Order: sequence, then structure tokens, then C-alpha cells
Amino acid sequence: MKKKETPVRKNRITFLASDEEKRIIESYLKKYRIANRSRWMRETLITFIIRKLDQDYPMLFDEQEMRR
Repeated sequence: MKKKETPVRKNRITFLASDEEKRIIESYLKKYRIANRSRWMRETLITFIIRKLDQDYPMLFDEQEMRR
């Protein structure tokens, strides 16, 4: 059986946050005992993006036609 390979992460993404945003994030990480901040940020961001793309996916019928 072959061991699952971890993708090589060589691209850095940074962003700025206000003092309040930083405080909220740090409070959340502490409350839920999240030690790996990078992994949490990556998973949170990718999950949001995938959900949004799924919602925006074109459908054969629009919402009105499906409700009939």
C-alpha cells in the first residue's frame, strides 16, 4: 500500500487584519485549541471557496422553474 503524499506548499499568501479582526481570530483559535494556524486558515478558506463555487454553479433550470 502506498503512503499518501502531502502536497508541497511553496507559495505564501498573506493578508492584513485590523486589531479587532486579529483579536477575534486569536480568541477563536484559543477557544477551540487550534495549534496549527496555517492549516486552519487554509482549510477554512478553501472550504468557503468550494461552497461558494458550488452555489454559483450554473443549473439547467433557474430557481423559479424548479419550484413549479
